Amino acid sequence: MTLVRAKKHLGQHFLTDKNIAAKIVQSLRPGDRYRQVLEVGPGMGILSDFLLQSNDLDAYLIDIDTESYQYLQKKYPQLGSSLINADFLEMDFPAFFSGPMAVIGNFPYNISSQILFKILDNRQQVVEVVGMFQKEVAERCTAKPGSKEYGILSVFLQAYYKVEYLFTVKAGVFNPPPKVLSAVIRLTRNETLQLDCDEKLFWQVVKAGFNQRRKTLRNALSSLINKEKMTVEPMLDLRAERLSVKDFVNLTNIIAANR
Repeated sequence: MTLVRAKKHLGQHFLTDKNIAAKIVQSLRPGDRYRQVLEVGPGMGILSDFLLQSNDLDAYLIDIDTESYQYLQKKYPQLGSSLINADFLEMDFPAFFSGPMAVIGNFPYNISSQILFKILDNRQQVVEVVGMFQKEVAERCTAKPGSKEYGILSVFLQAYYKVEYLFTVKAGVFNPPPKVLSAVIRLTRNETLQLDCDEKLFWQVVKAGFNQRRKTLRNALSSLINKEKMTVEPMLDLRAERLSVKDFVNLTNIIAANR
């Protein structure tokens, strides 16, 4: 079969190392939690080969690239409608999947944050994620309060998932090689079905806090707080990067009570 060309506008860097591909797939832990797994951007199927060998998984593949889709149709004729030619970011999860599922992929680096926010939007269904990201993004996802990498993604992901940095991947195992190091992380859904606060306000507080991260929260959140009622609130004298997920939940409740 004719090989698929990696397309720069789709952020494609095809993994070529089968040992790393196997290691990524082996990082999934279906057990009793899920059988369905969706691979995003399979390219020429180096991860898919290992996914389809597993008796514990029902694999689905989605690729926006028509050339990849046609290549994979010939490579895996048994997949039928489980091979999807569509945009992952536009996917209606409940329409395709019933019950819990996992997402896996060597994700396109140019839309990695959008992919993670799509997963957050479907957090009640997506119980595990194993993915390759640019190392810098992986470090942001796993960052702890007080570090310069800690930000919006760190807080939102860690509110609903246990986030683990699994291993670093060098550029030479991709075609074409990216200009950055890569890393594989795993997200495991935690027990928090819903945060103990107004979740919409929580998201507003976190975003506003980090959008002006050099300012104290009193200044960064000026449009959200009642300044007259919240003259004495120690957390407002800190910068957003100092607050844990729990701190942001508590601050959200304080702001809601003093509006």
